[in-house]
Amino acid sequence: MKNKRTPHGALQQLLAFASLVVLVVVFSLLSPNFFQFSNITGILLSTAVIGVLALGVTFVIITGGIDLSIGTVMTLCSVMTGVFITFWGLPIWVGVIGGILTGALCGWLCGVMVARLNIPPFIATLAMMMVAKGLALVISGTRPIYFTDAPGFTRISLGSVTGAIIPGFDIPNAVLIFFLMAIIGGILLSRTIVGRYNFAIGSNEEATRLSGVNVRFWKVVIYTITGVFTGVAGVLMASRLNSAQPALGQGYELEAIAAVVLGGTSLSGGKGTIVGTVIGALIMSVLTNGLRILSVPQEWQTVVVGIVIILAVYADMARRRKGAGAHA
Repeated sequence: MKNKRTPHGALQQLLAFASLVVLVVVFSLLSPNFFQFSNITGILLSTAVIGVLALGVTFVIITGGIDLSIGTVMTLCSVMTGVFITFWGLPIWVGVIGGILTGALCGWLCGVMVARLNIPPFIATLAMMMVAKGLALVISGTRPIYFTDAPGFTRISLGSVTGAIIPGFDIPNAVLIFFLMAIIGGILLSRTIVGRYNFAIGSNEEATRLSGVNVRFWKVVIYTITGVFTGVAGVLMASRLNSAQPALGQGYELEAIAAVVLGGTSLSGGKGTIVGTVIGALIMSVLTNGLRILSVPQEWQTVVVGIVIILAVYADMARRRKGAGAHA
């Protein structure tokens, strides 16, 4: 199976990109502060965590599944990173790997529940969401874990390799990591057997199974990949805040899923691209940032994001109906 980069899919990406451009132009006209370099880098920095989460959940959504646990699993990964570095005194790189592996383990467990135990993805990942939320609170003692004894940890997100090379061009490392993960995700989807089976399962799972593909195995692999991306997001979040906040995370999964759908990935599975997800994540961040600059109250920002999610899902449903009508 090939990546579903059909003309229709390309059109969806183009429309998403056009929407992003329109948002940038509108907010730039409404506020002279919007298009300043510091604000643009702030938008990119805020995109990094949601963007990495969205990249990971793209894999699951393409299979026709869903993962509601990524927000609280991200928090658990942050907490475990804090445990390894702060409580156990391990080197920073060991703590980072430990945090990412925590995400991989949670993703693997979700995959096992979905593929081996035949639990619907919605229920399996909802259960994992609650488990991860509880474990994060229990392990941390319901208190934030600060990385005061690991001063270099914040540089993972807030340091700037580009600033060291080009003075004044300070792009946070978290942004570079986000785009690096996007490249990795794009390669996995378009150039590897994982991507081929990912699209095949989402397009027609039964036909894929009858063709001799071990669908259960590959589903577990795909959920594990999503967990790895979630672990990276957890490390980035902890580094950015210089602390692991055990009560943070719930709600991030909805923004990530909205970004994926805005980017043209179908909730019914079988269609989607990493480029579209990147565009969708940027749309979410630009929208939030623009509303904040215009001094829109936080509660109304939440309302707007909710409306965007509804519109994104409705647009996906409309695309599916149109596609079904075209094939009828």
